[in-house]
Formats: sequence, C-alpha cells, structure tokens
Amino acid sequence: MVARAFTVAFEGVEARLVEVQCAVTPGLPGFALVGLPDKAVSEARERVRAAIAALSIALPAKRITINLSPADLPKEGSHFDLPIALALLAALEIIPKDEVEHTVALGELALDGRLIAVAGALPAAMAAAEEDKALLCPRACGAEAAWVGAAEVLAAGSLNDVVRHYTGQAPLSPAEAGEVTSGPPGRDLREVKGQERAKRALEIAAAGRHHMLMVGSPGSGKSMLAARLPGILPPLSPVEALETSMIHSLAGLLSEGGISRVRPFREPHHTASMAAIVGGGRGAKPGEISLAHNGVLFLDEFPEFARPVLETLRQPIETGEVMVARANAHVRYPCRFLLVAAANPCRCGYLSDPARACARAPQCGEDYLGRVSGPLMDRFDLQVEVPPVAFTDLDLPPSGDTSAAVAARVATARAVQEARFAEHPSCRVNADMEGRLLEETASPDAEGKALLNRVAERFGLTARGYHRVLRVARTIADLDGAATVRQPHIAEAVGYRLIGAARAAA
Repeated sequence: MVARAFTVAFEGVEARLVEVQCAVTPGLPGFALVGLPDKAVSEARERVRAAIAALSIALPAKRITINLSPADLPKEGSHFDLPIALALLAALEIIPKDEVEHTVALGELALDGRLIAVAGALPAAMAAAEEDKALLCPRACGAEAAWVGAAEVLAAGSLNDVVRHYTGQAPLSPAEAGEVTSGPPGRDLREVKGQERAKRALEIAAAGRHHMLMVGSPGSGKSMLAARLPGILPPLSPVEALETSMIHSLAGLLSEGGISRVRPFREPHHTASMAAIVGGGRGAKPGEISLAHNGVLFLDEFPEFARPVLETLRQPIETGEVMVARANAHVRYPCRFLLVAAANPCRCGYLSDPARACARAPQCGEDYLGRVSGPLMDRFDLQVEVPPVAFTDLDLPPSGDTSAAVAARVATARAVQEARFAEHPSCRVNADMEGRLLEETASPDAEGKALLNRVAERFGLTARGYHRVLRVARTIADLDGAATVRQPHIAEAVGYRLIGAARAAA
C-alpha cells in the first residue's frame, strides 16, 4: 500500500513542494525514512510513532518506508512530522488518500499528538496557493498563513483533530487572518534638543532611503536620533508587508499571526557575527540585513564591528539582495534596507574637545575611523557630524518639527517617487535609481552641474559618490516640491558627503 502527502522545503523565502511517499510492505518490521533528511527530520519517526500510538492506533508488523521526494533536495526542520503522519495514516487506510493529496501540510508533533507551531507558515501558504491545494498547519500558525488569502487554510490543534476532519466526524473551519499590528508608539523628534542639521539629514534619509552615518562624541544624541527614524517612515505597503512578513515567518518572528505595517528596525550589537548579520548558520537562516528588509538597520558603535563583518555589507547595499553560500546550501534573500550607522570620532570619543582629548589626537581619530574602509564609507549618502549638546541646553524648550509633521513631508516625497517610478518596478525610491533613469530624473540645471563638477574635482568624488550626490539632491528637490534639481539642492547634498570626501582627498 502506497500513499502520498505534500509539504514544503524552504530555500530562502521560497517554499519548494515536497512529496511525502509512504509504502507499507511485507517484510521485517521497521520504519525507514529516506530522501536526504537532516537530524530533526530523521527523529520524526519516533514522534510520529508516539503520536499515532496516542490515538490508540497500532502500527502493523510490516516494513514502513517514507520517501521525501525530490530525494536530492535537503530536508530540514520539524515541520515534516505532520505530512509524514498523514501519509502513513493514508497508507493504513485510516484517512482517505485523495483528500490528503489535495493538502499541503506542515507541523511538529508532540508525543501526545498535539500540533506545535513551526516557522514558515506564510511561505508555505504561498506555495500551496500556487499548487491549488489547501494548507493544513498547527492552530498557532493558522492566523499567519491565512494572510495569503488565495489558499484555504485549515488549522488543527492535534493529530486527533486532523483524523476527525478527514473522516468527516468534525470538519475543521478555515482559519482567519490575524490582525494588522500597529506596533508601539513612536518616539518624537522634538524630544531631541538641538541637532537640527542631523534631524534634516534624517528626514532626507527617510524620504529617499539614503544610507546615513552619524559621527559625534558620546552623549551627543546619535542613538536618540536613530531610534526616532521609524516614527517618520511611511507604513509598509501591502506588497512590502508581505515581503517582510515572509522573511520574519521563516525566522519565527511573527507573533500571533499578525502582520505589521510598521517598518522593521533592527539594531544588532557590535559583537554580532558575520552569520548573524548577513545570514547563515544551520539551514542558512536570514541575517539582520534581511530581517531589516524594507526597514532600518541601525549599527551603533560602527567601527567596533569586526572588519570582515562590515565588508560583507558592501555588496548587499548595492544589489539589495544577498546570496548566503554554504557547503550544503545556496540561498538568496532580499535585503533592501536603510543603513544608519553611528560612530564616535575616536576611541576616547572626545577628539573635538582639546581639554578631554587623549595625547594621540588627531591621529587617534584617523586610526579609529580608518577601521571603516573607503569603499564602505563611499556608500553612505549622508555623512553628518553630530556636535555635543551642552547641559545648559537641556532646559531649553523643544525645537524643530514633530515627528508627525516630518512624517507628512516624507510621505509626500515618497508619493512623488511612487508616481515617478510607476513604470519602473525595480525602483521604489530615489536610492534605487541608476543608469539612464538617474540621468533623466536627477540631472541638475547648469549652475548645479557646474557646482557638482567643481566639488567632484576638488574632493576626488568617485563615480559612485557622484551618482549618490545626484540621488540625494533629487530627494531634497522632492521634499521642496521642485520638479528640477537646482544648485541649492546640489549644495545641500554635497554638504552631507564632505566627511568621507575630505578624508579621501587627504
């Protein structure tokens, strides 16, 4: 007797269909599992055996063989428990074979038959919809999977519920999508005293998704500014929310099946490993740059990160995706994020204060920031010095616009860009422009062009730096409501690159 069930194996954010074949044949009693399973999948034999025994079902004294096809595709994770149990029950003619074959199943089994939540329900529902099949998953995953909408999602609490559903005793009701979460209330920009130039740079970064570096002494407000960036970013569009949620589903970060419209804000510690930042480890899981997709990646104490970790950011910043290549896995993840970095000017942090600077100043500053390579520094569109704030200024009333006012201007600029790139699906914001589209859209007037050429010659801007100035100037013009990039826009954009440009020229 042979029966089939279906599940998925994950390759990045993609879910590939896997056929679970079960054969119950005469021979020496045994339970074999083949098809390139990992340790968690191999251990499914004991979990399935115990869960079926909990239903008072005795396995026959025959040879049971489970094949996971295609056999050359690595199978990882405990979500294979439920489809293996379904194939076995169908082979024993306890549940109907044809009903099982029209379902994609995933879920981990407890020894008493309960179904335990697993990661990846959202991509699995997408795969089920493409195959025109229903999805069967644990009850805790139902609200998450139901967001796809194109596939019927059945959420069960135990293997007993599954058997009763297939035998018609107690059919399962389709799961409903979870609620859209709004996230915690954002922090207001007006809480930051002074730092008007840095606030302006933060607004430009949010409007065009431009990477930003803040350099300033300890306590000047760099982390405070970065923490208020999510409050001025527009909410995720439905397409972006689905893209981001699929990555978070694989990482098991979706809570109670809710999909958030708030852009991710990831802030890993500077001791994070390369696998944690870029992705990798067991199963080539997504790293922080992918978890920050469509959101913000904040790296505080930027020069303190390991040099190899920082250098791995260079390619993902340019391409918007990362290929995690390991001996047993080659997985591609999207990672279009807004990089915000903060750094002290030197190791002691008081390079600009003659009374507190160390004896190695100014050489210590050059050595400290020198940990960040020139090519990586060149990828920051906005490089801002954040001066210290005097304690006497802390009693002054709040200054500048509120986060709500800044967010309104950012949303208006984003709407302009959305209309501009309506016929260019590869571009969503000004930071994505390149080639002919950049030349046609961000070409400045004659005075602006002359100014940019003088700056490029004086400070030795690279071709990448030249184009990044144009992108930032286009965003500044969008914030001003200007159709053409003019000299003042170029001048402001150039002013945000002089830290790196002056360093390169020196």
